[in-house]
Amino acid sequence: MSSEVKITTSTIAGRTCASSGSRWEPILGYSRAVRSGNVIAVTGSVGVSADGTYSPSLGEQTRRSLQIVRAAVEALGGKIEQVIRTRMYVTDVTKWEEVAKVHGEVFGGIRPATTIVEVTRLIDKEAQIEIEADAIVA
Repeated sequence: MSSEVKITTSTIAGRTCASSGSRWEPILGYSRAVRSGNVIAVTGSVGVSADGTYSPSLGEQTRRSLQIVRAAVEALGGKIEQVIRTRMYVTDVTKWEEVAKVHGEVFGGIRPATTIVEVTRLIDKEAQIEIEADAIVA
């Protein structure tokens, strides 16, 4: 499973937008992340690898999702340390400790506000987690 995250940026409607090349971006009409002023909003990112496959492990999907979030924030001039909020949607909240371990590795020293919620299903049936993030760039 590839760990490379390719992000491209463009200016749309006066904002800087980031794209990960997800097949869903043009279908739904959204950007992976948008920077307006000093605010970066990262859309829900599932833990899909560059080759379109998913790890069967929720922890590994969480790690991949956070790699995508980090790449989007950095592409828009931010740093992961500037994330102030994450929202995590999981298909099985009883496995929250797998998510918490990885989230803690990335954000333990930053401690953003966060939410974890169980949902019935995500856009791809193999996806077990989707993570959103907001950052304030100083």
